[in-house]
Amino acid sequence: MPSYPYVLLSAAVSLDGYLDDTTPERLLLSGPADFDRVDEVRASVDAILIGAGTIRADNPRLLVNSAERRAARTAAGKPEYPLKVTVSASGELDPAANFWHTGGEKVVYTTEKGAERLRRTPVAADVVALGPELDWRALLAHLREVRGVERLMVEGGGTIHTQLMTQGLADELQLVVAPLFVGDPEAPRLFGPGGYQGGRLRLLESRRIEDVVLMRYAPTAPGTGTLPAAADRHWLALACELAERCPPSETAFSVGAVVVAADGTELARGYSREGGDPVVHAEEAALAKIAAGDPMLASATVYSSLEPCTHRSSRPVPCARLILDAGVRRVVTAWREPDTFVTGADGSGMLAARGVDVLVLPEYAERAKAPNAHLPA
Repeated sequence: MPSYPYVLLSAAVSLDGYLDDTTPERLLLSGPADFDRVDEVRASVDAILIGAGTIRADNPRLLVNSAERRAARTAAGKPEYPLKVTVSASGELDPAANFWHTGGEKVVYTTEKGAERLRRTPVAADVVALGPELDWRALLAHLREVRGVERLMVEGGGTIHTQLMTQGLADELQLVVAPLFVGDPEAPRLFGPGGYQGGRLRLLESRRIEDVVLMRYAPTAPGTGTLPAAADRHWLALACELAERCPPSETAFSVGAVVVAADGTELARGYSREGGDPVVHAEEAALAKIAAGDPMLASATVYSSLEPCTHRSSRPVPCARLILDAGVRRVVTAWREPDTFVTGADGSGMLAARGVDVLVLPEYAERAKAPNAHLPA
């Protein structure tokens, strides 16, 4: 499973959701205090990404402007400036743009045809061809695994924000709302046609900055199939936290579970030995709190810190069977069950064989194992 950076989308919009107007001059939606906040965020990340359209329209330098912040980066062993990243399917980029001639390292992600064009008209950047089409998952995996980018700030434009949100790849949206209206249907909007259909977002913070308001949101809607979404990491982390609440046992694992509807609504949560029941399992405890036949279960996801069990002596029905009987068809887990109590347990395999999409995120395995460190390996 490839790993991706933490993806932070940053944008400023009018009250009616526009990024700009249609005049030749760029519409300034925020003021000095918010520009300084953006500079602080830039200094905190490993890379900043904008689309080729933003380079053409705004000709930005995309720098960390504060000398103190740049000095703090170098003192921490980081480059003075974050890596500057752009995306262009066509490879049609102006070699004279400010983007290439300020700051530190740059990289362009493009298609095979775009790379051919850039060989004929080169820019001062590394060029990475992703294939015949742009592939955001391949791009993010390359940034994380090849360029070492752990935090990525995305400053637009609207098409890129829309693609990352709709594909479930954005971990956070930092949105500044300015007290004005644009009212021009031809002006660029934050999200394109169709917008974001991924359900409600989770509010992380709201803050007044002069006359604008900063709102930080995180997506909550689970992914689909076996492709991970950013929200999958949030819910699986919560399952791991729930496992830490389990009363310790020498004869059973400590496990946490959360059931989440397709729109990101939490339906129930549970953990092993919850409520004083010495044998209840996490998935069992969570599913018991949801009415049988609830229509939201068919498109829900079960998050469990340990894969659901297939054999148990304490109850007649194992958790994998409970999940199937509930009609759930997607499970995300952190840790495959070891042979500690049951040899050859394979809850993931059993579920997958019966049509359930099973996703394992091994980067959470150590968190899932921590409450079970007292058990024999």
